[in-house]
Amino acid sequence: MSEFGRGSPQTLEFLRTRRSHPSVTMSAPGPDDDQLTDLLTIAARVPDHGKLAPWRFITYRASQGEKIGAFLSELYARKNGPLDEAQTDKERTRFTRAPVVVGVVSKAAEHPKIPVWEQQLSAGAVCMTLVSAAAAAGFASQWLTEWYAFDEEAGRYLGLQDGERFAGFIHIGTATQPPVERPRPDLSEITSNWTETD
Repeated sequence: MSEFGRGSPQTLEFLRTRRSHPSVTMSAPGPDDDQLTDLLTIAARVPDHGKLAPWRFITYRASQGEKIGAFLSELYARKNGPLDEAQTDKERTRFTRAPVVVGVVSKAAEHPKIPVWEQQLSAGAVCMTLVSAAAAAGFASQWLTEWYAFDEEAGRYLGLQDGERFAGFIHIGTATQPPVERPRPDLSEITSNWTETD
């Protein structure tokens, strides 16, 4: 069998057992600049109809997290009323839990040949590829959205430009505890064979 016909059992086993780690359980170290560049390079290798690259990355370091958290806490309180101590802490620590957070930005826009939906799916593929690449590199990772991913004012503060939206925030760090497995879908309930209908 040629080299191109060989499988990769190790890769398949990794994909069978890959697990997200809650960002609240992460610690330093995270990827350094060279490692992060490599992870983002891998993440950008996704299906992309028309080679539009309808996505981009914004990186956030834990050292910036306190400033971001102060903004999000104030914004959340302004929109939802006074926060108790627990909610204040939750908002203030959203970008300090992991050493590195990567915002994956969808730039999907109307195109004469490529549907917006396909462009959005490509951004989702970027998120999943980045999560997997980080895990394969030995880091803990988690894909989150949360309220600020959908808030216009928060989006502008976090770096969005007109017409953009966040596909997600990928938190990357070092695991402090083993991930917990969760129930997975029953394949027989989500798979069917196509049959022609009248």
